Amino acid sequence: MLDAIAIGGSAGALEPLFEILKKLPPSVAAPVVVVMHVLPNHPSLIPELLQHACPDRTVREPEDKEPLAPRTIYVAPPNYHLLVEHGRTFALSVDDPVNFSRPSIDVLFESAADAFGARFAGVLLSGSNADGAAGLAAIARQGGATIVQADAAYPTMPEAGLHRVPNARALTPAEIRPLLAALESAP
Repeated sequence: MLDAIAIGGSAGALEPLFEILKKLPPSVAAPVVVVMHVLPNHPSLIPELLQHACPDRTVREPEDKEPLAPRTIYVAPPNYHLLVEHGRTFALSVDDPVNFSRPSIDVLFESAADAFGARFAGVLLSGSNADGAAGLAAIARQGGATIVQADAAYPTMPEAGLHRVPNARALTPAEIRPLLAALESAP
């Protein structure tokens, strides 16, 4: 069973993100937390577009100290790091960029790995830098599920993840959906 799923990506990751979440089976109740590299000083349209694509789930940018809720997709707000605290609440941070990014995938993955341990899955999608690789390694150390996109338009990010976690599952977005459902239903 999964307590949470996190998905991170950058260049070329929007289409795979939508492919995964739009067809995510209703049986997957775990909250999904998304970090996409976006321009820091512009509002993101990702929550609105995801809500339209995923009408059976609530999609929102989380508030600081907000608890995670089932069947909800949370999208990191622009120019804030998004962390998960041990009480399974969100924290927003304006600390320095990590891997030139704020929000940083590493920051989310590492904090969520600490909060959820083995009952957590991290998915690293297309991107042109190494953000997310260290976070994927943190998930693996805690016994969580690690997944990278196999057919990425910009393979630098998933390849960096595989370099840090060689046994991460490399799957297409169409293969990631059923795996998340299987992990959710596993005891």
